[in-house]
Amino acid sequence: MRILFITSTRIGDAVLSTGLLDHLMRAHPDARFTIAVGRVAEGVFRRMPGLERIIPIEKKRFGLHWLGLWSQVAFRRWDLVVDLRGSAIAWLLLAKRRAVMRGGRRPGHRLLHIAQTLGVSPAPRPVAWFGAEEAARAEALLPSGAPVLALGPTANWVRKVWPADRFLHLARLLTGPGGALEGARIVVLGGPGEQERAMAAPVLAGLPGAVDLVGALDLPEAAAVLARCALFVGNDSGLMHLSAATGTPTIGLFGPTPASEYAPVGARALAVLAKGPPGAAPMGALSATRVAEQAAALLARRDPVPVGEVAA
Repeated sequence: MRILFITSTRIGDAVLSTGLLDHLMRAHPDARFTIAVGRVAEGVFRRMPGLERIIPIEKKRFGLHWLGLWSQVAFRRWDLVVDLRGSAIAWLLLAKRRAVMRGGRRPGHRLLHIAQTLGVSPAPRPVAWFGAEEAARAEALLPSGAPVLALGPTANWVRKVWPADRFLHLARLLTGPGGALEGARIVVLGGPGEQERAMAAPVLAGLPGAVDLVGALDLPEAAAVLARCALFVGNDSGLMHLSAATGTPTIGLFGPTPASEYAPVGARALAVLAKGPPGAAPMGALSATRVAEQAAALLARRDPVPVGEVAA
């Protein structure tokens, strides 16, 4: 069985789509998958089982990227085409079955919209794939011992970034005497590029003993590292979604973006919101004390967290 799966150009949305892929793998264990995905997010799928091919999508003017994709997939008969981009391409291919996600903004979490494309309920949770090589590197970077607190102080939009002094205060609250992760080691993660490095720099400067992995990992390696952590706390970002997908307890920090649509999804993941109008609050309105309290409650929790849960 051959399945063409067209997913997002962004890491966070791509991670959210992995749950639907995992569902398809379980339903069709013999299936071979071709994944069309934005180049920045292709690492999300590099280690997935059943992968036949990844086709990176480079956005071009006048929608010419769709023509480029069509030219690579048009001369094969597909058993199923899943298009989460809501394009017309599925209708221009030879396919036994097509499932096209409706475009446009609408209420509800993005994960639920993705699951509805195939009529799957309840929505399958995202997963994170990495191999033995990535696991070995993660173990070398974070050897067994004291628990590890992971911090994600970067984002693709400066307004989504929690102030650096709050991350530093949070680290002291969680890892200091009486903290929920007393004595924990700290690792700081972020993507490649000067912008990410600049966002993370004040946090790294204030935590001289932290392991600096900003820009040092590809996505499968980042997943392997996150899977070894006791807790991740970070801004609304692709890294936040990847952490939740590994099953690591994950706190996503939200202010000017809607947690109702993009809260992290995992067995132990929730969003903590800054005070103010939902989806329009400044990140500075979120205190480190509140985040530390929610982190401690999450670590003590044993029941699975519902999709898109927001801290009360």
